[in-house]
Amino acid sequence: MAKRVAVVLSGCGVYDGSEIYEVVITLLRLDQAGAVVQCFAPDMQQLHVINHATGEVMEGDERNVLIEAARLARGNIQNLSDADAAEFDAVILPGGFGAAKNLSDFAVNGPDLTVIPSLVAFVQAMREANKPVGLMCIAPAMTGVLFGDGATCTIGNDSGVARAVEATGAIHKNCGVDEVCIDEANKLVTTPAYMLAENIGEAAIGINKLVDAVLAMT
Repeated sequence: MAKRVAVVLSGCGVYDGSEIYEVVITLLRLDQAGAVVQCFAPDMQQLHVINHATGEVMEGDERNVLIEAARLARGNIQNLSDADAAEFDAVILPGGFGAAKNLSDFAVNGPDLTVIPSLVAFVQAMREANKPVGLMCIAPAMTGVLFGDGATCTIGNDSGVARAVEATGAIHKNCGVDEVCIDEANKLVTTPAYMLAENIGEAAIGINKLVDAVLAMT
């Protein structure tokens, strides 16, 4: 029977939403493994909109996270508030600054971050059902909030970000771009992806390992 995996997105574009390559690699690997995938995103306004050609904030421009994420999901997307843990075997969150700006406010508040209620509810319901979770790139910054003190994760080897992650109660483990960090007790798999990757090929190595490890835990 095919495994059902929820993929939670945070918009479209590395600087204000989901990192596009990370999403595509994740969806490709899941498809190759025969998994049934459903994408979700919160129905909310983005923190801001970034011009990806210049890196500058587009003042006065507003975009909806769910609508933008639908671009990546080819329209097959649902409101994160409607996600039911009973219907899935695992959940994976690609990175991109949307994880730190829209799904959480880590980009603004660092270790004092909060995570949107719909994501907390869904991930914690998955945990209570003993189902695995995969977080990549900057998304593991939410580990302390989502999993509590002592959960182990990686964002790569950036010492400043690692200290902020550990200040939330999580334990950070340095990892290379081609590695994954596996917290067996919490069924949590993390990988640095574009926190370290210099090209799409490098990013794919760790992401593919993460997807494989998450599916193996189901």
